[in-house]
Amino acid sequence: MSDDLVAAKPLYAQVRDQLTRRLVSGEWVPGMLIPSEHELARQLRVSQGTVRKALDAMTMDNLLVRRQGRGTFVSQPEDPKLLFQFFRLTADGKEAEFPLSQMLGNAEVPAPQEVAEPLGLAEGAPVVRIERVRLMAGAPVINEVLWLPAARFAGLAGLDGIPNNIYKLLSAKWGVTIARADEQLRATLADAQDAERLGCAVGHPLIAIQRIAYDLEDKAVELRQSRCLTDAVHYSVSLR
Repeated sequence: MSDDLVAAKPLYAQVRDQLTRRLVSGEWVPGMLIPSEHELARQLRVSQGTVRKALDAMTMDNLLVRRQGRGTFVSQPEDPKLLFQFFRLTADGKEAEFPLSQMLGNAEVPAPQEVAEPLGLAEGAPVVRIERVRLMAGAPVINEVLWLPAARFAGLAGLDGIPNNIYKLLSAKWGVTIARADEQLRATLADAQDAERLGCAVGHPLIAIQRIAYDLEDKAVELRQSRCLTDAVHYSVSLR
């Protein structure tokens, strides 16, 4: 980044970038209580108001969480707010529910071109391919494939006991925090595999969701392809 661009960036945004680097480096880890605004202001030689604005921005991005009377903590993937940051399906007429997962496969394979490109990899590069079905209220609603760079997540392929919340595993074992994700939704029809796994007819309407998830340095770390049966659930998002 040029000096001119840095200078043009608001001071609070520069402070936010410095504090985010503490997350990237592992100096601040999930669940950790971070220093007070006063102490951070002293360390960075800026006003407490500038630090507060930077922390507010990080809280809005779900990188930090404020707890009344306790302080500000680094967010954890299992925090209720974060669970639903990246999961938008809700059962009709019911409270939000995080789905359970039934693992069907976990292996290292060469990346096809349509997987390699969004992950910023060369075609044929090793990736971990995870297949699972996700259930809500005991019923299968999502037929899902996850693709992750094998070089970055050594030991993930073939790993037993992958948790339902895989972002928690990436954070705990490899120190990778998912900061944001881009999703594309398309209408599609169930194929034979969907029909078998979701208990619907071939040709039944589904929603196909493709997600690219990015880390704190804005590097793509996951491609997720979800085929969703929406007879009793809907995709929900709040726009502002």
